[in-house]
Amino acid sequence: MSTLSQRAGAAPAAFAFALTVGLCSATAPARAAWHDVPFSGAYPAGEIIISQHQRALYFTEGDGRAIRYPIAVGKRGMAWLGSASVEGKYLAPDWSPPDIVAHDHPELPKFIPGGSPHNPMGAAAITLSRYQVAIHGTTRHMRRSIGTAASYGCIRMYNEDVEDLYQRVSIGTPVLAVP
Repeated sequence: MSTLSQRAGAAPAAFAFALTVGLCSATAPARAAWHDVPFSGAYPAGEIIISQHQRALYFTEGDGRAIRYPIAVGKRGMAWLGSASVEGKYLAPDWSPPDIVAHDHPELPKFIPGGSPHNPMGAAAITLSRYQVAIHGTTRHMRRSIGTAASYGCIRMYNEDVEDLYQRVSIGTPVLAVP
């Protein structure tokens, strides 16, 4: 089971996650990558739509507009489709690898504190009502995975982008993952 705690003084919360630990050497620019874009669909303002195929997360604004963020999605066999909702919000979360990640990567430490440059959760985590799934930031070494299918089911974002999304969503925000 992973442990998350919000560094802004909230009580710790337990949450199990899954994500890929990859080793990449390049980094993307350290600026927000999101864009305000036209968005067709019958989604009301204030929803998160995850497009697995486009490797994009949309935060709907209504009136045919959305904010589009580039993301990494679950690798083959780990991606998910369907509905969820935002269950928690954590800044600089601590991380412990869930069983499947620890099994695949026994070299990982059992605990990485929030704020560590090696913490795969990055700057923030938005936990979802689906077991072991979160929308979260990334490490400097894993930034290159954005735009790919690389995780164990979590949605990975640039830290700048997850911090922006974190400010826009509330507990209970609907989330829909589509093909």
